[in-house]
Amino acid sequence: MLPKTTRMPVLKDSHIVKIAVELENQQQNAQLIEFDQRSPLNSIIQDLCSNWNILDAENYALQFCEQNYKNYVTEKNRNEVKNGSVLRLRYSPSKTAHDILEILKCGNVGEKTQMLENLSTLSTDLTFALEFIKEQGLSLIITMIEDEKCIGDMLKFALLSFVELMEHGTVSWDILQPTFVSRNISFINNPTAVPKEVIQCALSILENIVQNCTKSSCVEKDVTLDNLLKLLQDSSSQVIQQNAIALINALFIKGDETKRRAIAGTFATKQYRSVILSNVINTNIGTEMAHQLYVLQTLTMGLLEHRMNTKMNATDQDAHEKIKELRRIAFDDGIDSQQDNTAKRQNNQYSTYYKKLGFKSDINPAQDFVEAPPGMLALDCMVYFARNFGQNYKKVVHENSCRADEHECPFGRTSIELVKLLCEILKIGEPPSEQCQDFHPMFFTHDHPFEEFFCICIVVLNKTWKDMRATNEDFAKVFSVVREQITRSLQGRPGNLDDFRSKIHMLTYSTITQLRQQERTSKEDIESTASAIVNLKEKITPEIMNLIKDQRLGYLVEGTRFSKYSRGVRSKDKFWYVRLSPNHKVIHYGDCDEKTVPTIEELSYKVLVIDIKQLLIGKECPHMKEMRGRKSAVNLGFSITFDNMDHSTLDFVAPDELTFHYWTDGVNALLGLPMTSKQKDDDLKTLLSMEIKLRLLDTEGVDISKDPPPIPEDPENYDFCFEN
Repeated sequence: MLPKTTRMPVLKDSHIVKIAVELENQQQNAQLIEFDQRSPLNSIIQDLCSNWNILDAENYALQFCEQNYKNYVTEKNRNEVKNGSVLRLRYSPSKTAHDILEILKCGNVGEKTQMLENLSTLSTDLTFALEFIKEQGLSLIITMIEDEKCIGDMLKFALLSFVELMEHGTVSWDILQPTFVSRNISFINNPTAVPKEVIQCALSILENIVQNCTKSSCVEKDVTLDNLLKLLQDSSSQVIQQNAIALINALFIKGDETKRRAIAGTFATKQYRSVILSNVINTNIGTEMAHQLYVLQTLTMGLLEHRMNTKMNATDQDAHEKIKELRRIAFDDGIDSQQDNTAKRQNNQYSTYYKKLGFKSDINPAQDFVEAPPGMLALDCMVYFARNFGQNYKKVVHENSCRADEHECPFGRTSIELVKLLCEILKIGEPPSEQCQDFHPMFFTHDHPFEEFFCICIVVLNKTWKDMRATNEDFAKVFSVVREQITRSLQGRPGNLDDFRSKIHMLTYSTITQLRQQERTSKEDIESTASAIVNLKEKITPEIMNLIKDQRLGYLVEGTRFSKYSRGVRSKDKFWYVRLSPNHKVIHYGDCDEKTVPTIEELSYKVLVIDIKQLLIGKECPHMKEMRGRKSAVNLGFSITFDNMDHSTLDFVAPDELTFHYWTDGVNALLGLPMTSKQKDDDLKTLLSMEIKLRLLDTEGVDISKDPPPIPEDPENYDFCFEN
């Protein structure tokens, strides 16, 4: 008798998902249906309406009804409907927009307020926003905001709706009239008369007007820094503080050189600095606030770019006087040109002084300032040091002028090179990065932060030179140590200049040497070419690669927060979180805020790893086409594509290079492809080096030859085996 054959189960059509659909305001009568991704949406809606005896099916649409995602279902996003999804059947965007407009035109105050509250939620959906704008709804909202009678909650929800509608970037900011701009300015100038949400929206609107509208002049004219300072003093609302600094940054960027210097000069005063330090920086700041402070720091420091790139002009009398002042303060010579009868003698004596000051050209020190950068900024810093720290200045100059020639630290040459180094470290002249948060509180504690920064570092440089017993030939070596002293001290983000001074004085040359040795010991690779070591490396490399792979997958399981981008521009305060399931079979993702880490259950969407087709990196990614002008973002972008049409691509912009390498390696590992990142190579070298050292601990003191010793020839006889 033949054995019974079992029939393989038929695979279910992957285009069909089982979902629930509820009718708006009638959740108890939900329908359980099979949602066919290939069927037209209109056909699915028609069937649903028939089951509920709804005759005007053309006025209805499906909507996602998750807590943080209530967009309408369209042909573009229908692939987001998954098994177990719950949708809502409600009036379509056009019908809803029409109904809202009818009430906004004819309803009473209570009805209008309720509709505006609904509108502020619906406007986050691009599909609805386009319909509402097409029906001239945006113009009506603008008119309502301009009306002085629009106050309280009605005004609050009208502004929130306007901000959300404009956030989609489909309408030019140039449509706004001066009346609208003036009304928003009045909220800023009289903040106590309106709710805090109105202030938040007004600040955001004015920031966008300054950045994107030709009518920004009235904002620059009527919004005073004093009023913005009052908003910064209100530490109860970090969003208001954040938006206020964002507006200041926008005014700074759009302003001319005079306006920029006026803003920087105002914020350099003690009154403004103390508000930023006590009410903003000393609070628990979020990601976006840190970014705005970084932008403000970069913009104010950027004003030094002009002096940094200005070369010494032979006709610049003020610069020549500054050079003479350096000589007078250092040597207090008291020589008067009227008392000097011989010009030749005068020049010779000054030349000696300039040589002691450490200028390359002791006959004409102005020649030392023709290189840009650091240009005239170096001279400014040297004079500032001489005027404000006279004793330290004289000590540095005289100590070196009394040393043996080969060990003197030339003040002039080292100061110029130090200013150049500080400009590189602080990236002066470079535009602010889109995601960087690297601000330093100490630069907000003084009205001349860069000059004070220089004064601390020049003293440290002189001490390091002395500790290294350096000569002019060691110039590059000394500055490599000084660079490390400065960057390591900045990493701790000192709160003020005194903290920085304490930190950097602790990092002496001997300390830096010890740190380097420790790091070299922990990171250096085994460079030996001994065949035994090479064979050992080949043997353990697969184990190390598996370890790196496990670490990458573990990083994906832990998850990462990414910033959202819209039309190639980073959206403020909008993030999404992505993480891999512990069994490495599903990628979960969804919206999140900047602080909480959502669990897998809290992430709304998921895709199967088995459906992934390939990983795209950099310029190959579809969303990078909108960022061609942002090189840093392109270098951090990657996309995941899928085999079937159920999923659109998942597009990422990593917050930093390390995250980019970890995620691209992890996705390649999931696909069974080799990991190709530079970070993988670095990790492999480090781990391989450590493993080799551990395995060779017992061979310490034994010389391992490059080639294995030769095998000796066979003896003539084996009689020795029987001896004894």
